[in-house]
Amino acid sequence: MKLSKTSLTVAAVAAFASFASTLPATAANVDGPKVFWKLSMWGNPRALSAGIEAMAEKVREETGGNFNIKIFYGAQLSKSTENLDGLKVNAFEGAAICNFYHPGKNPAWMVFSLPFLPLGDPQVDKYVRTKMMEHPAIVADMAQWNAVPYISGLLPQYEILGNGDAPTSLEAWEGMRVRAGGGLGTAMEKLGAVKTTLPAGETSTAMQRGALDAAAFPYTYAHVAFKINEESTWFTANLAPGTSECGWVFNKTAYDALPDQYKKLLADNKELALDTQLAAYAAADEKNLPMFKENLTEIVYSDDELAKFKEVAGQPVWDEWVAANKDKFDAQNVLDSVFKFAEEAK
Repeated sequence: MKLSKTSLTVAAVAAFASFASTLPATAANVDGPKVFWKLSMWGNPRALSAGIEAMAEKVREETGGNFNIKIFYGAQLSKSTENLDGLKVNAFEGAAICNFYHPGKNPAWMVFSLPFLPLGDPQVDKYVRTKMMEHPAIVADMAQWNAVPYISGLLPQYEILGNGDAPTSLEAWEGMRVRAGGGLGTAMEKLGAVKTTLPAGETSTAMQRGALDAAAFPYTYAHVAFKINEESTWFTANLAPGTSECGWVFNKTAYDALPDQYKKLLADNKELALDTQLAAYAAADEKNLPMFKENLTEIVYSDDELAKFKEVAGQPVWDEWVAANKDKFDAQNVLDSVFKFAEEAK
């Protein structure tokens, strides 16, 4: 059997992680007790997990192996849709969460899934999301699940891959079954598409079976990580309808129990995690984009079409979201904060 480069990369990462765990502890720069944390993650090691892996390795080194954070992949600890539930009952010490997997559990976090937010520039996106992780409504969403926000997943802008007739005009989306969650899904509905919400790991199978025509994922790493490109014949190159938030959160009980020096270590390594994350996305694009262009039909929309899309699926979707959530939290303030921080970043 011939292994793909992606398979080899994942295998190499897994092998190194296994090897590293057997190495003797090095001298500690930060003294403290023995602590072992389990973090729940679905899927395989990929760009989304590169940052938290780098942080975990740094923490291990700095504490001489005393503070050990291990990411459990493949939904070993919990389904992707149930990570918040696991945190609430102290089943593990941290997890990745995707907001649109459970919109009712993190309503304020759904702001990140609204279309056409000013988050296209990676550095602006990093600044905005880092500030938003401290917003009272975002913190309150996690508090009800015994969780505290740590870092954003900094998901790139989404694009859509699919099979069958390529939607070379906006009108061609009419009736297409598209995997897209949150406000991004609502935006696609404005074009006449049928919104479908599926966990990432189930999407490729749904496309194989003909139950789905296309899928929106963070471009380009996630399409390849979940093998969407293998089921596709075309890709959108400049639709950029929005993104979402698949961030990392910690169990509050476990976090509060940490000694202060370990809490400081986690805080001090946020930048390392975020910068590693961005570098991993860029590296994935460098490899994936040529592959997409070689094997799939590229769809590029005109400026007029993109302006039309934004007109029908931008402000109207924002207004609908604020109206639907105004009695749950200060939704207008949450949305305004995104734009305020984006201006600060510029």
